[in-house]
Amino acid sequence: MSRQPAKNPAMDVLLETLDLERLESRLFRGKSPQVGWQRVFGGQVIGQALVAATRTVEKAGRFVHSLHAYFVRPGDPSVPIIYDVENIRDGGSFATRRVVAIQHDKPIYFMTASFQDEEDGFEHQVPMPDVPQPEDLLGEAELKERFMTEAPEHIRAYWQRPRPIELRPVSLAHYFSGDKLEPRQNIWVRTTGPVPAERHLQAAVLAYLSDMTLLDTSLFAHGTSVLDRTLQVASLDHAMWFHRPPVLDDWLLYSQDSPSASGGRGMTRGAIFTRSGTLIASVAQEGLIRKKATD
Repeated sequence: MSRQPAKNPAMDVLLETLDLERLESRLFRGKSPQVGWQRVFGGQVIGQALVAATRTVEKAGRFVHSLHAYFVRPGDPSVPIIYDVENIRDGGSFATRRVVAIQHDKPIYFMTASFQDEEDGFEHQVPMPDVPQPEDLLGEAELKERFMTEAPEHIRAYWQRPRPIELRPVSLAHYFSGDKLEPRQNIWVRTTGPVPAERHLQAAVLAYLSDMTLLDTSLFAHGTSVLDRTLQVASLDHAMWFHRPPVLDDWLLYSQDSPSASGGRGMTRGAIFTRSGTLIASVAQEGLIRKKATD
């Protein structure tokens, strides 16, 4: 069932964040929302870089089908990010762009994105997992009421921030126990406000939310989470494939599993489905997950 969500200031901030200032034909400037974070959220940089690349693809009807990226330095939310786009190739049906995000005269992120004309072809997909519907799960307001009163201050602060994306995990065991669990999870996600029905922008919002919760899944098997202050966690790389047009007017199921953790790194795969079971995107990410050095 689709919906027309009410406007939400946090969603409006995200849309403004993705609306980059064009400085030159292939040079853009993006800003970060001032929400008290010490570093820029990786999904923001992915989304902004995709917007920058997309705006240099002039042929109509050519949409992103994949991106591959590396985070090389933490982003500073107090200063703008410059996105420098290189036109690698404009072919008969594909276009390739390389984007470097720069702060303080140094690259913090780089990405290669490929765009393709729409065309027909073979069709198949894996089935969506059989999970409870989002209406049968606790919402964020109920989660806060039931569990946040006794939670540590940093966990309460995380959940109480206004956010453009609502999360509704199928299982809550990981958040409230130290048990070592199977490294997989299913989370319903949706935007908390309307997103214009413009395919390029919807792809950027989908890229933004694709960076959420992945590192957590790789920690399930170790009885801990990204909220553990003794851990050093950060996204290292990120890949995404857009199989079908993004649809953001209803809940999406983000199904994740972590096949491996080693060498201070955890790897997680994700599949994003519409409520009706259509697979619209696949994601893979490796992240830093290690104990902080102590004296």
